[in-house]
Amino acid sequence: MRSRYSAFVLKNAPYLLRTWHARTRPAKLDFDPAQKWLGLKIVEVAQSDADAKVEFIARFRIGGGSAMRLHERSRFIREQGQWFYVDGELRDP
Repeated sequence: MRSRYSAFVLKNAPYLLRTWHARTRPAKLDFDPAQKWLGLKIVEVAQSDADAKVEFIARFRIGGGSAMRLHERSRFIREQGQWFYVDGELRDP
């Protein structure tokens, strides 16, 4: 989760796409050049050998606007020793 957050901060689309499960991976990613990520807080992690759920809050700002929050519970699966992001469920702010 932290590596994917860092990839969003750096706008590293190749890494994000490589760590996104093929079943749900978009064809490409577009980043808002005015978006600045401000921090990540991991709220809860539930993990087994084959899958994981990570609830997090990521703070960001677009342009000179107020800080906003992305609160999500993400699902990951592990295949051949590699973790892949599957999807996420947005949580109430």
